[in-house]
Amino acid sequence: MHERLKGREVAPDAYKAVMGLETYIARESGLDRHLVHLIELRASQINGCAYCVDMHSKEARRDGLSEQWINLLSVWRESPVYTARERAVLEWTEAVTRLADTGAPDSAYEPLKAYFNESEIAKLTIAIGSINILNRIAVGFRMQHPLDAPARAA
Repeated sequence: MHERLKGREVAPDAYKAVMGLETYIARESGLDRHLVHLIELRASQINGCAYCVDMHSKEARRDGLSEQWINLLSVWRESPVYTARERAVLEWTEAVTRLADTGAPDSAYEPLKAYFNESEIAKLTIAIGSINILNRIAVGFRMQHPLDAPARAA
């Protein structure tokens, strides 16, 4: 598979605008960074974005999240690793990412209220929207993640 085009190069102003939203989420939103990792990784898994899964799993590791926490994310409903607060965010992330199928039901929205105020819910939803934009860019343009050095056999 080869990259279709380099969006950063052919539309730098548009890319800069998208990255401005990412900068806001990371530096100014006040959202817990580990919840942002949760959102970015789960939405990227759902959207089949290898580029973003690779990048965000590496970022999560650098920020101290455990291998187990990262590795079990795709099966979060079956694992006790995630807190009720994280599960509320995961349910909302899935509902908003799969919007055409879910319609963002009350059953996914209501649990958020136990852990977040309205401003935080709005920012979480914006973070979900932002990673979905980036997933669509990366998958649509077939962006390729870097290859790590192969592991050596013992």
